[in-house]
Amino acid sequence: MIEIKDLKKAYGIKEVLHGIDLEFGEGIYGLLGPNGAGKTTLMNLIVGLIKPTSGDVLWNGASAFDPKSEHLKKLGYLPQYPEYYKNFTAREFLCYMSALKGIPGKNAEQTGELLEFVNLESDADRKLGGYSGGMLRRVGLAQALLGDPSVIILDEPTAGLDPLERIRLRNLLSEISQGHTVIIATHIVPDVEYIANEVILMFDGRIAKRGRPRDLAEAVNGSVWQVKTDMAGCEELVRRLRVSNVFSEGDECTLRIVSREKPAAGAVQVYPTLEDVFLFGAKEQTP
Repeated sequence: MIEIKDLKKAYGIKEVLHGIDLEFGEGIYGLLGPNGAGKTTLMNLIVGLIKPTSGDVLWNGASAFDPKSEHLKKLGYLPQYPEYYKNFTAREFLCYMSALKGIPGKNAEQTGELLEFVNLESDADRKLGGYSGGMLRRVGLAQALLGDPSVIILDEPTAGLDPLERIRLRNLLSEISQGHTVIIATHIVPDVEYIANEVILMFDGRIAKRGRPRDLAEAVNGSVWQVKTDMAGCEELVRRLRVSNVFSEGDECTLRIVSREKPAAGAVQVYPTLEDVFLFGAKEQTP
């Protein structure tokens, strides 16, 4: 269990986190927010890389900022911008990281199993300098899984990946979630829409909403609309309202709009997606 209690972080006079209170148990948690929302700062505080201005992060009741804390032994972490030794092979890199983490047991056996799990066994002895971005992300995930940690924290794990790599990584995360706590910080809605047990919406250093994806969608049901109009009407609606999607065909376009009120004559209600929920949350944060 990870408990975050009234966590605040400021750099000089700029406060970037404003009293965060959260709890994480078993399952997949999606921390969803735009760039600059404070997600990476929160992740760095949870793992103990930086210290808060006030508040605390408790791992099974022990502070992550206590020098005697042993939370790192339970942690697998993939930062937003990981660094790799490009002259290492994937196998050498994982063995090296295993030694740095002080993980007991047969490093070679565990490394081979993880490389197979992330579908890199055929490339295990290639230099990392020749890997694609997606392959490097999978090496990073394998590194985070060394020692079978109970908590796995991934910051923007699909950044720079193509659609197929994104799907592959999501499927891997879903596989490992049983019996683990997995926290994924991202600004990409599909990363968490289909695999997260709980989604946490974060804007401007604050938690706006949290809940199961279907519950979050149900909470804004009745506030998402679809309307077909001509191009002049389309431009007017885009300028005036929050539009999540525009599909143009000939002289007409179909818009998906987030609005508490009926946005235009002929608009019909549609069931919300998590992307609509995200846009609705962003709308509420805008003065």
